[in-house]
Amino acid sequence: MAIKAVIFDIGNVLIEWQPERFYDRVIGETRRKEMFAELDLHGMNDVIDRGGHFRDTIYGWADDTPKWRDEIRMWHDNWFDLASPAIDHSVRLLRALRRQNVPVFALSNFGIQNWPPAVQVYPFMGEFDREYVSGRMGVIKPDPRIYEMVEQDCGIAAEHLLFTDDRIDNINAAANRGWNVHLFEGAQGWADRLVTEGLLSAKDAL
Repeated sequence: MAIKAVIFDIGNVLIEWQPERFYDRVIGETRRKEMFAELDLHGMNDVIDRGGHFRDTIYGWADDTPKWRDEIRMWHDNWFDLASPAIDHSVRLLRALRRQNVPVFALSNFGIQNWPPAVQVYPFMGEFDREYVSGRMGVIKPDPRIYEMVEQDCGIAAEHLLFTDDRIDNINAAANRGWNVHLFEGAQGWADRLVTEGLLSAKDAL
């Protein structure tokens, strides 16, 4: 089946998303492990990705947990230290697809308030033909509903979509709907897949 649109996740596909790495650097690995053992900070982030207010959600958690108040607030105040750097090869692939007039969509678990500043810091995030941002949609991957919403909005049948994500649960959910999928384990593997699909030449995929 011919691919009619390519869909990129953002975190760990186009931008590195490693909160633990940030906290290891700032407060030390031992203290970070203690904090993450006591608090479900990724669960907090899921609230934001479902549409919760970015600052209010994080600051609310911080106020409820005085022991870790300053550290939790870093999730908001130092967000671009958590979400960095860009994965340059993936960005080149995104732009190469656009030069070939291949429609390129984003499908990301991402908050409403932090998306616009992220586009300012990472301009390629404003270059998608369609943006599917979970916070706006009110549902996060891997809920099957989010994939259904993408299909309904873009009007492209599942078998004509190619999706890459770094999380196997998100990939499996898309595959269960009939999407073509690629588990992102590095930009070179994704480049190779795009070449295999005939979407890019080997030269364009560098």
